[in-house]
Amino acid sequence: MNTGDVTVQRGRSGIAGFWHAGAAIVALALAACTSSPPPVAPQAAAVAPVKPAATEPPPAVAREHQRILAAYGGVYNDPRLQAMIEQTVERLVAASEKPDQHYKVTMLNSQSVNAFALPTGQIYVTRGLIALANDESELASVLAHEMGHVIARHAEQREEEARNADLASRTITDVVSDPEVGALALAKSKLKLVNFSRSQEFEADAVGIGIAARAGYDPYGAVRFLTSMEHNSDLKAQQSGAINPAAPDFLSSHPATPERITNALSNARQYRAPAADTPAELAKAKATYFGNIEGIVFGEDPSEGFVRGRRFLHPKLGFTFTAPDGFTLDNTAQAVLGVKHGGGQALRLDVVRVPAEQTLAAYLTSGWIENIDPATVDNIVINGFPGATAAAKGDQWDFRLYAIRYGSDVYRFIFATKHRTPEIDRVFRESIGTFRRMSLAEIEQAKPLHLVVATVGPGDTVEKLAGRMAVTDRAVERFRVLNGLEPGEKLRPGSEVKIVVE
Repeated sequence: MNTGDVTVQRGRSGIAGFWHAGAAIVALALAACTSSPPPVAPQAAAVAPVKPAATEPPPAVAREHQRILAAYGGVYNDPRLQAMIEQTVERLVAASEKPDQHYKVTMLNSQSVNAFALPTGQIYVTRGLIALANDESELASVLAHEMGHVIARHAEQREEEARNADLASRTITDVVSDPEVGALALAKSKLKLVNFSRSQEFEADAVGIGIAARAGYDPYGAVRFLTSMEHNSDLKAQQSGAINPAAPDFLSSHPATPERITNALSNARQYRAPAADTPAELAKAKATYFGNIEGIVFGEDPSEGFVRGRRFLHPKLGFTFTAPDGFTLDNTAQAVLGVKHGGGQALRLDVVRVPAEQTLAAYLTSGWIENIDPATVDNIVINGFPGATAAAKGDQWDFRLYAIRYGSDVYRFIFATKHRTPEIDRVFRESIGTFRRMSLAEIEQAKPLHLVVATVGPGDTVEKLAGRMAVTDRAVERFRVLNGLEPGEKLRPGSEVKIVVE
């Protein structure tokens, strides 16, 4: 979570503002062009400079680059990883339809599983995606997919199609007087645009698998990674309390992952038979990749705060708090979001600037959220810090608000519940009571999680190795997803696996 001015729009006194933000977290977990990277432009994939660009990027591209860095935690610096990805991209470029195309690749310091590209050849990949892959062929499939977008000039085609759809919408609105006829025509126009985008994703998958195969990579790496991506998406949805996460979204701008897996399998079979590599060859490829990624940061970077179970810590800003029982927390660049298992309750923590001369009680009633109950406004003190609280009622949600002045900033907690009761208010107040300054020892001990490689012993099981992970929620499922293991699949003694440690 970054500091900054974040406000709730007037008139949106429901939970929609931060509930939608929570859904965005799930969407970001879908990786490799599965979602557009808000708030930046869609597309791309990957890494570190491969071939220097002939000229400096245009100002618009430079601005977009800075927006991407701001949205994804900046650049992730690791010379060993950068060299590996650089070499991978060079092999792919040489085998592509446009070997003279220049690419500049950047690793992003984000736990999200995502990759995207700009039409100029600027490609981006998150460290979360690199950590999820299990060999270089899987990573190459993502990079080649994004190169496919650049080669096919998909960004320009999408922009042109969007302009045409917008023109059609305006024409329909201006000319068609029958609202039902107009709505039907408009729906068809939008559907055409969506299908166009979906077809681009399938095309990029096909182009990417062909590039990877010609470059000497296993074309089934795309199938393996898309499968891991699907499992990771399902796990994130479960952790975030999403309902029916596997339901296909036909109007999504990207194909559902199962559909992509089916197509990737069909494309890969054009280049070689399944399981052409021996177990020894696969193990060697995995060991080489693991040697390069061992030590990579996993999860949040403590410089932006991080989650440990129900607890959120921000060593840089020096504070911590604990969410109520049953909550799962997600740390985003804009806010800390929490959802209670089973639904019905949620929370948001963000940072706002409030003038020093304005009281916190006055701030809570200043209009940034509507329907405040004046009788609930109260001044409080939380572990020595001045604060204020109030309650508000929306159409479907009740809110308990807290504002705490900590240094020059004000930390704003928004708790939401379907039905606020004195008992629920007490639980929220107890959670606020955990907001405090971190000790120097806590700050010094706040280190990021990272990946290490472990060799499976004769008596090791998934459950046993998962128990060594520094993960408090769904450790077994996380271990399986991280290592590309299907449900019920057993470990082979002597093989290598990734585990998360402090």
